[in-house]
Amino acid sequence: MTGGVPERLAAFVKALRAQGIPAGPSETVDAAAALEVLGLDDRSLVREGLAAALVRRGGQRAVFDAAFDLYFPAGIGAPERAREDPPSTLDELRDELAAALADGDREALSQLAGLAVEMLGQYGSSSGPGGGFSAHQTLERLQPQTLIARVLAAVRGGGARGAFTDRLDRDEIRRRVESFRGQVRTEARRRAAEVRGRERVARHAIAPAPDRVDFLIASRTQLAELRRTIQPLSRKLATRLAARRKRTTRGQIDLRRTLRRSLSTGGVPLRPAYRHRRPGRPEIVLLCDLSGSVAGFANFTMLLVQALRDQFSKIRVFAFVDSADEVTHLVTTGAADPEHLGARMLSEAALVRWDGHSDYGGSLAQFTSRWLDAVGPRTSVLILGDARTNGGDPNLDAVREIKARARHVHWLNPERRSLWSTGDSAALEYAEVVQMHECRTVQQLSALVTRLLPV
Repeated sequence: MTGGVPERLAAFVKALRAQGIPAGPSETVDAAAALEVLGLDDRSLVREGLAAALVRRGGQRAVFDAAFDLYFPAGIGAPERAREDPPSTLDELRDELAAALADGDREALSQLAGLAVEMLGQYGSSSGPGGGFSAHQTLERLQPQTLIARVLAAVRGGGARGAFTDRLDRDEIRRRVESFRGQVRTEARRRAAEVRGRERVARHAIAPAPDRVDFLIASRTQLAELRRTIQPLSRKLATRLAARRKRTTRGQIDLRRTLRRSLSTGGVPLRPAYRHRRPGRPEIVLLCDLSGSVAGFANFTMLLVQALRDQFSKIRVFAFVDSADEVTHLVTTGAADPEHLGARMLSEAALVRWDGHSDYGGSLAQFTSRWLDAVGPRTSVLILGDARTNGGDPNLDAVREIKARARHVHWLNPERRSLWSTGDSAALEYAEVVQMHECRTVQQLSALVTRLLPV
Protein backbone atom coordinates (compact mmCIF):
# COMPACT_ATOMS: atom_id res chain seq x y z
CA MET A 1 0.00 0.00 0.00
CA THR A 2 1.15 3.51 -0.77
CA GLY A 3 1.56 5.47 2.46
CA GLY A 4 1.02 4.16 5.96
CA VAL A 5 -2.15 2.93 7.60
CA PRO A 6 -3.00 6.34 9.18
CA GLU A 7 -2.81 8.04 5.77
CA ARG A 8 -4.89 5.31 4.16
CA LEU A 9 -7.51 5.54 6.93
CA ALA A 10 -7.68 9.35 6.67
CA ALA A 11 -8.18 9.14 2.88
CA PHE A 12 -10.86 6.46 3.37
CA VAL A 13 -12.79 8.63 5.86
CA LYS A 14 -12.52 11.61 3.51
CA ALA A 15 -14.03 9.51 0.70
CA LEU A 16 -16.89 8.47 2.99
CA ARG A 17 -17.62 12.10 3.85
CA ALA A 18 -17.69 12.96 0.15
CA GLN A 19 -20.36 10.27 -0.25
CA GLY A 20 -22.51 11.73 2.53
CA ILE A 21 -21.47 9.54 5.47
CA PRO A 22 -20.88 12.01 8.35
CA ALA A 23 -17.65 10.56 9.72
CA GLY A 24 -15.86 13.23 11.73
CA PRO A 25 -12.72 13.35 13.89
CA SER A 26 -14.23 11.35 16.76
CA GLU A 27 -15.36 8.55 14.42
CA THR A 28 -11.93 8.55 12.78
CA VAL A 29 -10.27 8.17 16.19
CA ASP A 30 -12.64 5.28 16.98
CA ALA A 31 -11.78 3.65 13.64
CA ALA A 32 -8.04 3.98 14.34
CA ALA A 33 -8.52 2.42 17.78
CA ALA A 34 -10.46 -0.45 16.19
CA LEU A 35 -7.62 -1.06 13.72
CA GLU A 36 -5.10 -1.04 16.54
CA VAL A 37 -7.06 -3.73 18.39
CA LEU A 38 -8.04 -5.86 15.38
CA GLY A 39 -4.85 -5.65 13.34
CA LEU A 40 -4.82 -6.14 9.58
CA ASP A 41 -4.59 -9.93 9.30
CA ASP A 42 -8.32 -10.64 8.89
CA ARG A 43 -9.79 -8.36 6.21
CA SER A 44 -13.42 -9.26 6.96
CA LEU A 45 -12.86 -8.46 10.64
CA VAL A 46 -11.27 -5.13 9.69
CA ARG A 47 -14.28 -4.34 7.50
CA GLU A 48 -16.76 -4.99 10.31
CA GLY A 49 -14.68 -3.10 12.86
CA LEU A 50 -14.44 0.00 10.69
CA ALA A 51 -18.13 -0.21 9.81
CA ALA A 52 -19.02 -0.27 13.51
CA ALA A 53 -16.95 2.87 14.06
CA LEU A 54 -17.92 4.87 10.96
CA VAL A 55 -21.44 3.90 9.84
CA ARG A 56 -24.20 5.58 11.80
CA ARG A 57 -27.38 5.30 9.71
CA GLY A 58 -29.21 2.70 7.69
CA GLY A 59 -28.65 2.77 3.95
CA GLN A 60 -24.97 3.71 4.28
CA ARG A 61 -23.48 0.23 4.42
CA ALA A 62 -23.39 -0.34 0.64
CA VAL A 63 -21.48 2.93 0.18
CA PHE A 64 -19.10 1.99 2.99
CA ASP A 65 -18.40 -1.45 1.50
CA ALA A 66 -17.69 -0.04 -1.97
CA ALA A 67 -15.26 2.52 -0.54
CA PHE A 68 -13.64 -0.08 1.75
CA ASP A 69 -12.91 -2.32 -1.24
CA LEU A 70 -11.09 0.59 -2.89
CA TYR A 71 -9.01 1.72 0.06
CA PHE A 72 -8.41 -1.71 1.62
CA PRO A 73 -8.38 -3.98 -1.47
CA ALA A 74 -8.14 -7.75 -1.34
CA GLY A 75 -5.13 -7.69 -3.67
CA ILE A 76 -3.02 -5.63 -6.05
CA GLY A 77 -2.80 -6.03 -9.80
CA ALA A 78 -4.05 -9.00 -11.80
CA PRO A 79 -5.28 -12.08 -9.89
CA GLU A 80 -2.64 -14.75 -9.29
CA ARG A 81 -4.40 -17.28 -11.47
CA ALA A 82 -4.56 -14.81 -14.36
CA ARG A 83 -0.78 -14.78 -14.32
CA GLU A 84 -0.30 -18.53 -13.89
CA ASP A 85 -3.11 -20.64 -15.37
CA PRO A 86 -5.91 -18.55 -16.92
CA PRO A 87 -8.72 -20.11 -18.97
CA SER A 88 -7.73 -20.13 -22.64
CA THR A 89 -11.14 -19.21 -24.10
CA LEU A 90 -14.38 -17.48 -23.13
CA ASP A 91 -16.24 -20.81 -23.30
CA GLU A 92 -13.81 -22.34 -20.81
CA LEU A 93 -14.33 -19.40 -18.46
CA ARG A 94 -18.12 -19.80 -18.74
CA ASP A 95 -17.81 -23.53 -18.02
CA GLU A 96 -15.87 -22.83 -14.84
CA LEU A 97 -18.37 -20.15 -13.84
CA ALA A 98 -21.31 -22.52 -14.35
CA ALA A 99 -19.64 -25.15 -12.17
CA ALA A 100 -18.88 -22.63 -9.40
CA LEU A 101 -22.45 -21.30 -9.49
CA ALA A 102 -23.83 -24.83 -9.23
CA ASP A 103 -21.60 -25.61 -6.24
CA GLY A 104 -22.10 -22.21 -4.60
CA ASP A 105 -18.32 -21.99 -4.21
CA ARG A 106 -17.72 -18.41 -3.01
CA GLU A 107 -13.95 -18.61 -3.20
CA ALA A 108 -14.05 -19.88 -6.78
CA LEU A 109 -16.59 -17.22 -7.77
CA SER A 110 -14.38 -14.49 -6.32
CA GLN A 111 -11.39 -15.78 -8.31
CA LEU A 112 -13.48 -16.01 -11.48
CA ALA A 113 -14.66 -12.42 -11.06
CA GLY A 114 -11.01 -11.31 -11.09
CA LEU A 115 -10.26 -13.50 -14.09
CA ALA A 116 -13.28 -12.17 -15.99
CA VAL A 117 -12.28 -8.53 -15.45
CA GLU A 118 -8.69 -9.29 -16.50
CA MET A 119 -9.73 -11.21 -19.63
CA LEU A 120 -12.81 -9.27 -20.75
CA GLY A 121 -12.98 -5.91 -19.02
CA GLN A 122 -9.82 -4.12 -20.12
CA TYR A 123 -10.09 -1.27 -22.60
CA GLY A 124 -7.46 1.06 -24.00
CA SER A 125 -4.01 0.78 -22.45
CA SER A 126 -4.02 -0.49 -18.86
CA SER A 127 -1.20 1.94 -18.08
CA GLY A 128 -2.30 4.89 -20.21
CA PRO A 129 -4.55 7.79 -19.27
CA GLY A 130 -7.39 6.60 -21.50
CA GLY A 131 -7.40 2.98 -20.36
CA GLY A 132 -9.07 1.13 -17.55
CA PHE A 133 -11.37 -1.74 -16.66
CA SER A 134 -15.13 -1.87 -17.21
CA ALA A 135 -17.60 -4.04 -15.28
CA HIS A 136 -20.25 -3.34 -17.93
CA GLN A 137 -17.98 -4.56 -20.73
CA THR A 138 -17.05 -7.66 -18.71
CA LEU A 139 -20.64 -8.64 -17.97
CA GLU A 140 -21.80 -7.93 -21.53
CA ARG A 141 -19.21 -10.36 -22.87
CA LEU A 142 -19.56 -13.00 -20.17
CA GLN A 143 -23.40 -12.96 -19.93
CA PRO A 144 -23.61 -14.85 -16.58
CA GLN A 145 -27.40 -14.54 -16.51
CA THR A 146 -27.64 -16.86 -19.53
CA LEU A 147 -26.15 -19.71 -17.46
CA ILE A 148 -29.13 -20.01 -15.09
CA ALA A 149 -30.86 -22.87 -16.96
CA ARG A 150 -27.57 -24.74 -17.35
CA VAL A 151 -26.71 -24.35 -13.66
CA LEU A 152 -30.23 -25.39 -12.66
CA ALA A 153 -29.86 -28.60 -14.67
CA ALA A 154 -26.54 -29.32 -12.92
CA VAL A 155 -28.14 -28.72 -9.51
CA ARG A 156 -30.99 -31.11 -10.33
CA GLY A 157 -28.51 -33.79 -11.32
CA GLY A 158 -31.01 -35.40 -13.66
CA GLY A 159 -33.49 -36.22 -10.88
CA ALA A 160 -37.15 -35.17 -10.81
CA ARG A 161 -37.99 -32.35 -8.37
CA GLY A 162 -41.20 -30.70 -7.35
CA ALA A 163 -42.29 -27.32 -8.70
CA PHE A 164 -41.78 -25.62 -5.32
CA THR A 165 -38.26 -26.99 -4.91
CA ASP A 166 -37.45 -26.11 -8.50
CA ARG A 167 -38.52 -22.50 -7.87
CA LEU A 168 -36.37 -22.30 -4.73
CA ASP A 169 -33.37 -23.61 -6.68
CA ARG A 170 -33.93 -21.09 -9.47
CA ASP A 171 -34.20 -18.19 -6.99
CA GLU A 172 -31.02 -19.31 -5.23
CA ILE A 173 -29.12 -19.48 -8.53
CA ARG A 174 -30.33 -16.00 -9.46
CA ARG A 175 -29.03 -14.73 -6.13
CA ARG A 176 -25.64 -16.36 -6.80
CA VAL A 177 -25.51 -14.80 -10.28
CA GLU A 178 -26.35 -11.35 -8.90
CA SER A 179 -23.74 -11.77 -6.18
CA PHE A 180 -21.17 -12.67 -8.85
CA ARG A 181 -22.13 -9.59 -10.86
CA GLY A 182 -21.48 -7.50 -7.74
CA GLN A 183 -18.05 -9.12 -7.34
CA VAL A 184 -17.24 -8.21 -10.95
CA ARG A 185 -18.19 -4.57 -10.29
CA THR A 186 -16.04 -4.52 -7.15
CA GLU A 187 -13.07 -6.03 -8.99
CA ALA A 188 -13.44 -3.62 -11.93
CA ARG A 189 -13.43 -0.65 -9.51
CA ARG A 190 -10.32 -2.00 -7.79
CA ARG A 191 -8.44 -2.42 -11.07
CA ALA A 192 -9.64 0.97 -12.37
CA ALA A 193 -8.46 2.62 -9.15
CA GLU A 194 -4.95 1.28 -9.75
CA VAL A 195 -4.94 2.96 -13.17
CA ARG A 196 -6.90 6.14 -12.52
CA GLY A 197 -6.42 6.72 -8.79
CA ARG A 198 -8.58 5.77 -5.84
CA GLU A 199 -9.89 9.29 -5.22
CA ARG A 200 -11.17 9.69 -8.77
CA VAL A 201 -12.85 6.28 -8.83
CA ALA A 202 -14.34 6.82 -5.36
CA ARG A 203 -15.79 10.12 -6.52
CA HIS A 204 -17.39 8.84 -9.71
CA ALA A 205 -17.87 5.05 -9.52
CA ILE A 206 -19.48 4.48 -6.10
CA ALA A 207 -23.26 4.45 -6.16
CA PRO A 208 -24.64 7.06 -3.72
CA ALA A 209 -26.61 6.22 -0.60
CA PRO A 210 -30.40 6.01 -1.16
CA ASP A 211 -31.04 9.42 0.42
CA ARG A 212 -28.65 11.05 -2.09
CA VAL A 213 -30.02 9.41 -5.26
CA ASP A 214 -31.40 11.91 -7.76
CA PHE A 215 -35.14 11.23 -8.21
CA LEU A 216 -35.02 11.93 -11.95
CA ILE A 217 -32.27 9.41 -12.73
CA ALA A 218 -33.07 6.76 -10.11
CA SER A 219 -33.37 3.21 -11.44
CA ARG A 220 -36.29 0.91 -10.63
CA THR A 221 -34.18 -0.80 -7.94
CA GLN A 222 -33.17 2.52 -6.40
CA LEU A 223 -36.78 3.75 -6.33
CA ALA A 224 -37.79 0.50 -4.59
CA GLU A 225 -35.04 1.13 -2.03
CA LEU A 226 -36.31 4.68 -1.54
CA ARG A 227 -39.82 3.41 -0.90
CA ARG A 228 -38.47 1.17 1.85
CA THR A 229 -37.09 4.26 3.61
CA ILE A 230 -40.49 5.94 3.87
CA GLN A 231 -41.59 4.57 7.26
CA PRO A 232 -38.32 5.20 9.17
CA LEU A 233 -37.99 8.61 7.52
CA SER A 234 -41.58 9.54 8.39
CA ARG A 235 -41.02 8.62 12.04
CA LYS A 236 -37.94 10.84 12.17
CA LEU A 237 -39.73 13.74 10.51
CA ALA A 238 -42.80 13.32 12.74
CA THR A 239 -40.55 13.58 15.80
CA ARG A 240 -38.98 16.77 14.44
CA LEU A 241 -42.36 18.32 13.64
CA ALA A 242 -43.70 17.43 17.09
CA ALA A 243 -40.65 19.02 18.73
CA ARG A 244 -41.15 22.19 16.68
CA ARG A 245 -44.82 22.27 17.59
CA LYS A 246 -43.96 21.94 21.28
CA ARG A 247 -41.48 24.82 21.11
CA THR A 248 -43.88 27.14 19.29
CA THR A 249 -46.75 26.61 21.74
CA ARG A 250 -44.85 28.57 24.38
CA GLY A 251 -45.92 31.87 22.86
CA GLN A 252 -44.99 35.42 23.91
CA ILE A 253 -44.35 36.81 27.38
CA ASP A 254 -47.48 37.95 29.23
CA LEU A 255 -46.21 41.23 30.76
CA ARG A 256 -49.07 41.67 33.25
CA ARG A 257 -48.74 38.16 34.72
CA THR A 258 -44.95 38.42 34.75
CA LEU A 259 -45.09 41.69 36.79
CA ARG A 260 -47.62 40.17 39.17
CA ARG A 261 -45.30 37.21 39.77
CA SER A 262 -42.37 39.56 40.37
CA LEU A 263 -44.04 41.00 43.49
CA SER A 264 -42.95 37.92 45.44
CA THR A 265 -39.29 38.54 44.42
CA GLY A 266 -39.12 42.27 45.15
CA GLY A 267 -40.05 43.36 41.65
CA VAL A 268 -37.44 41.18 39.91
CA PRO A 269 -39.12 39.15 37.09
CA LEU A 270 -37.43 35.83 37.80
CA ARG A 271 -40.33 33.70 36.54
CA PRO A 272 -41.68 34.96 33.20
CA ALA A 273 -45.27 34.11 32.35
CA TYR A 274 -46.24 33.32 28.75
CA ARG A 275 -49.35 33.55 26.64
CA HIS A 276 -49.52 29.98 25.43
CA ARG A 277 -50.52 29.41 21.84
CA ARG A 278 -53.00 26.68 21.09
CA PRO A 279 -52.34 25.98 17.43
CA GLY A 280 -54.39 23.46 15.56
CA ARG A 281 -52.81 20.97 13.23
CA PRO A 282 -52.30 22.43 9.76
CA GLU A 283 -54.00 21.36 6.57
CA ILE A 284 -51.98 20.35 3.53
CA VAL A 285 -52.79 20.17 -0.18
CA LEU A 286 -50.50 18.43 -2.69
CA LEU A 287 -50.67 19.25 -6.39
CA CYS A 288 -48.48 16.71 -8.22
CA ASP A 289 -47.22 16.33 -11.77
CA LEU A 290 -47.29 12.60 -12.62
CA SER A 291 -45.82 12.76 -16.10
CA GLY A 292 -42.63 10.98 -17.16
CA SER A 293 -39.68 10.72 -14.82
CA VAL A 294 -41.14 13.34 -12.46
CA ALA A 295 -43.67 10.71 -11.39
CA GLY A 296 -41.11 8.87 -9.22
CA PHE A 297 -40.44 12.04 -7.20
CA ALA A 298 -44.14 12.85 -6.86
CA ASN A 299 -45.02 9.27 -5.82
CA PHE A 300 -42.36 9.23 -3.13
CA THR A 301 -43.46 12.61 -1.74
CA MET A 302 -47.11 11.57 -1.69
CA LEU A 303 -46.25 8.38 0.18
CA LEU A 304 -44.17 10.35 2.66
CA VAL A 305 -47.05 12.75 3.33
CA GLN A 306 -49.38 9.77 3.68
CA ALA A 307 -47.04 8.33 6.34
CA LEU A 308 -47.09 11.73 8.11
CA ARG A 309 -50.89 12.11 7.94
CA ASP A 310 -51.26 12.14 11.74
CA GLN A 311 -49.39 15.46 11.79
CA PHE A 312 -52.12 17.21 9.75
CA SER A 313 -55.80 17.86 10.35
CA LYS A 314 -56.64 17.38 6.68
CA ILE A 315 -54.81 16.12 3.59
CA ARG A 316 -56.03 16.50 0.02
CA VAL A 317 -54.01 15.29 -2.95
CA PHE A 318 -54.49 16.27 -6.59
CA ALA A 319 -52.53 14.89 -9.54
CA PHE A 320 -52.27 15.93 -13.15
CA VAL A 321 -50.61 15.20 -16.47
CA ASP A 322 -52.58 17.18 -19.04
CA SER A 323 -55.73 17.00 -16.90
CA ALA A 324 -56.19 17.28 -13.12
CA ASP A 325 -58.12 15.02 -10.75
CA GLU A 326 -58.34 14.39 -7.01
CA VAL A 327 -56.54 11.24 -5.84
CA THR A 328 -56.78 11.72 -2.07
CA HIS A 329 -58.54 8.39 -1.57
CA LEU A 330 -55.69 6.53 -3.30
CA VAL A 331 -52.98 8.14 -1.18
CA THR A 332 -54.45 8.46 2.31
CA THR A 333 -55.88 4.96 2.67
CA GLY A 334 -53.81 2.61 4.80
CA ALA A 335 -53.81 0.12 1.90
CA ALA A 336 -51.94 2.45 -0.46
CA ASP A 337 -49.55 0.29 -2.47
CA PRO A 338 -46.16 2.05 -2.66
CA GLU A 339 -44.98 0.18 -5.74
CA HIS A 340 -48.09 0.57 -7.88
CA LEU A 341 -49.50 3.86 -6.59
CA GLY A 342 -48.56 5.84 -9.71
CA ALA A 343 -49.97 3.21 -12.04
CA ARG A 344 -53.26 3.13 -10.10
CA MET A 345 -53.58 6.90 -10.32
CA LEU A 346 -52.99 6.90 -14.06
CA SER A 347 -55.55 4.13 -14.58
CA GLU A 348 -58.25 5.18 -12.08
CA ALA A 349 -58.04 8.99 -12.20
CA ALA A 350 -58.69 11.27 -15.17
CA LEU A 351 -55.14 12.58 -15.56
CA VAL A 352 -54.54 12.12 -19.30
CA ARG A 353 -56.87 13.79 -21.75
CA TRP A 354 -54.79 14.32 -24.89
CA ASP A 355 -51.22 13.24 -25.54
CA GLY A 356 -49.91 12.53 -22.02
CA HIS A 357 -47.53 15.52 -21.90
CA SER A 358 -47.56 17.93 -18.97
CA ASP A 359 -50.02 20.81 -19.29
CA TYR A 360 -49.42 23.01 -16.27
CA GLY A 361 -51.57 25.90 -17.45
CA GLY A 362 -54.64 23.80 -18.19
CA SER A 363 -54.27 21.64 -15.07
CA LEU A 364 -53.89 24.69 -12.81
CA ALA A 365 -56.98 26.21 -14.42
CA GLN A 366 -58.93 23.01 -13.71
CA PHE A 367 -57.78 23.01 -10.10
CA THR A 368 -58.77 26.63 -9.46
CA SER A 369 -62.17 26.22 -11.15
CA ARG A 370 -63.15 22.94 -9.44
CA TRP A 371 -61.23 22.55 -6.16
CA LEU A 372 -60.12 26.00 -5.03
CA ASP A 373 -62.27 25.57 -1.91
CA ALA A 374 -59.70 22.95 -0.74
CA VAL A 375 -57.33 25.87 -0.06
CA GLY A 376 -57.95 28.05 2.99
CA PRO A 377 -56.12 30.27 5.49
CA ARG A 378 -54.79 27.23 7.39
CA THR A 379 -53.68 25.35 4.28
CA SER A 380 -50.13 24.79 3.09
CA VAL A 381 -49.94 23.95 -0.60
CA LEU A 382 -47.04 21.94 -2.02
CA ILE A 383 -46.76 21.89 -5.82
CA LEU A 384 -44.55 19.03 -7.07
CA GLY A 385 -43.16 19.17 -10.58
CA ASP A 386 -40.40 20.28 -12.93
CA ALA A 387 -42.43 23.24 -14.31
CA ARG A 388 -41.84 22.11 -17.92
CA THR A 389 -44.91 23.31 -19.77
CA ASN A 390 -44.09 21.85 -23.22
CA GLY A 391 -44.36 25.35 -24.63
CA GLY A 392 -47.84 25.98 -23.22
CA ASP A 393 -49.18 28.88 -21.16
CA PRO A 394 -47.85 28.56 -17.55
CA ASN A 395 -51.04 30.22 -16.22
CA LEU A 396 -49.35 32.33 -13.53
CA ASP A 397 -52.72 33.88 -12.61
CA ALA A 398 -53.92 30.51 -11.31
CA VAL A 399 -50.85 30.22 -9.08
CA ARG A 400 -51.46 33.75 -7.77
CA GLU A 401 -55.08 32.80 -7.01
CA ILE A 402 -53.93 29.76 -5.01
CA LYS A 403 -51.35 31.84 -3.17
CA ALA A 404 -53.92 34.49 -2.25
CA ARG A 405 -56.06 31.92 -0.42
CA ALA A 406 -53.38 29.71 1.16
CA ARG A 407 -51.31 30.14 4.30
CA HIS A 408 -48.17 29.02 2.46
CA VAL A 409 -47.38 27.85 -1.08
CA HIS A 410 -44.12 26.06 -1.87
CA TRP A 411 -43.03 24.55 -5.18
CA LEU A 412 -40.68 21.55 -4.97
CA ASN A 413 -38.75 21.10 -8.21
CA PRO A 414 -36.78 17.83 -8.74
CA GLU A 415 -34.56 19.41 -11.42
CA ARG A 416 -31.21 21.03 -10.76
CA ARG A 417 -31.46 24.77 -10.25
CA SER A 418 -29.09 25.29 -13.19
CA LEU A 419 -31.73 23.74 -15.51
CA TRP A 420 -34.59 25.98 -14.42
CA SER A 421 -36.01 27.96 -17.33
CA THR A 422 -33.93 26.11 -19.91
CA GLY A 423 -35.84 24.74 -22.89
CA ASP A 424 -39.57 24.60 -22.10
CA SER A 425 -39.15 25.13 -18.34
CA ALA A 426 -41.14 28.00 -16.77
CA ALA A 427 -39.56 27.48 -13.36
CA LEU A 428 -38.19 30.99 -12.92
CA GLU A 429 -41.52 32.50 -13.98
CA TYR A 430 -43.32 30.46 -11.31
CA ALA A 431 -40.56 31.30 -8.82
CA GLU A 432 -41.48 34.98 -9.13
CA VAL A 433 -44.94 34.13 -7.76
CA VAL A 434 -44.23 31.39 -5.17
CA GLN A 435 -41.14 30.07 -3.44
CA MET A 436 -39.50 27.33 -5.51
CA HIS A 437 -37.05 24.89 -3.95
CA GLU A 438 -34.64 22.44 -5.58
CA CYS A 439 -35.63 19.00 -4.29
CA ARG A 440 -33.67 16.29 -6.11
CA THR A 441 -32.99 13.77 -3.30
CA VAL A 442 -34.56 12.30 -0.19
CA GLN A 443 -31.99 14.22 1.84
CA GLN A 444 -33.20 17.53 0.39
CA LEU A 445 -36.84 16.49 0.68
CA SER A 446 -36.61 15.60 4.38
CA ALA A 447 -34.84 18.91 5.13
CA LEU A 448 -37.49 20.87 3.23
CA VAL A 449 -40.41 19.04 4.86
CA THR A 450 -39.00 19.74 8.31
CA ARG A 451 -38.30 23.41 7.53
CA LEU A 452 -41.30 24.38 5.40
CA LEU A 453 -44.29 22.63 6.89
CA PRO A 454 -46.13 24.73 9.47
CA VAL A 455 -46.73 23.55 13.04
